[in-house]
Amino acid sequence: MSKTTIEQKIKHERLQSLDVLRGFDMFWIIGGGSLVVALAATTGWPWLNTLAVQMTHVEWDGFRFWDLIFPLFMFITGVAIPYAMGSRLEKGVGRSPLLRKIVKRGIILVLLGIIYNGALRGELTNIRYVSVLGQIGMSYMFAAIIFLYTGSFRVRLLWLAGIMVLVAVLQLFVSGPGFGPGLAVPSETINAWLDRALVPGRLAYGEGTWDALGPLETFSSIPLALMGGLAGSLLRDGTPASLRKTATLGVAGAVLIVAAILISPYYPLIKVAWTTSFSMLTGGISLMLLALFYFIIDVKKWTSGVISGNIALFFRVIGLNSITIYMVARMTNFSHTSGYLLGWLGEYWGRWVVVAGVLAIHWLLLYYLYKRKIFLRI
Repeated sequence: MSKTTIEQKIKHERLQSLDVLRGFDMFWIIGGGSLVVALAATTGWPWLNTLAVQMTHVEWDGFRFWDLIFPLFMFITGVAIPYAMGSRLEKGVGRSPLLRKIVKRGIILVLLGIIYNGALRGELTNIRYVSVLGQIGMSYMFAAIIFLYTGSFRVRLLWLAGIMVLVAVLQLFVSGPGFGPGLAVPSETINAWLDRALVPGRLAYGEGTWDALGPLETFSSIPLALMGGLAGSLLRDGTPASLRKTATLGVAGAVLIVAAILISPYYPLIKVAWTTSFSMLTGGISLMLLALFYFIIDVKKWTSGVISGNIALFFRVIGLNSITIYMVARMTNFSHTSGYLLGWLGEYWGRWVVVAGVLAIHWLLLYYLYKRKIFLRI
């Protein structure tokens, strides 16, 4: 590849739709979901009550919108892998420095997850060491290493399929001390047994008998990052943004969704056990959402208008500092601040006003960082 071609590719390296999609995902975490629930409680409108149910997790078998939020973020993290590594490899950076950077990022996310769980409050004796950030860090790390040392789309696809099949075999057919094969009882599964055997500290579920973020759940979430990586490779293949790429993402997503639904009566959709069927369903939805955002923003460029541009900016501001707001929202009581400023309105209009205030404070903080080009890079 010529120097001119490389420079042109690096110049257009940022996938605009990915930042907006990441912001859309984080929007629900930093207050969007709570706002829907609060509005439903205030109004009692049936359609809002239906939406509010979707802002909660299924306890075990099943699927709701809220069960998509975490896997979608994992998928988005994977989409960024070919962009981050590809540009560096094209600049002549060796694999060893990249490997060190990948491992460092994974470890930092694990440590941030432990801090998120209260390590700095002196809770080390009974802390939950596994975390959302830790699972993202480990899944990203292994997916990125696979991409770094495999140059073939087919080989990466084999890794994806191999991990998914292995997880399915373990969850459906492997028994252990005190439990049989299958997923009928949450505390009597291969996932729970590995949690008790390998995870230090506190397990958060089933009176301390299992956790939703343990070793097998983390291993079985790697395919989400790999799916994202494969999608990112497709979008970064050097050709202009096109309807063909959009259609490829959409068709792949539809196939995964249909396959997941077909096998779900025999292999349930369980987020907290992170079954392969759940990975297929959420991976399929994530692919279709990426296709939608990519088509609107990168292909059609429909964000040039005042309204559409501001909507894209709203989500982009969140997406560019997603880890920052995730940590800050945990450490700072913005609900108290919003209640202090807007509580008088909440007395008349309902709790949703204070919740909306929290969301507004989150966004204004992120906008301040955005305008000053302050972004947390891990």
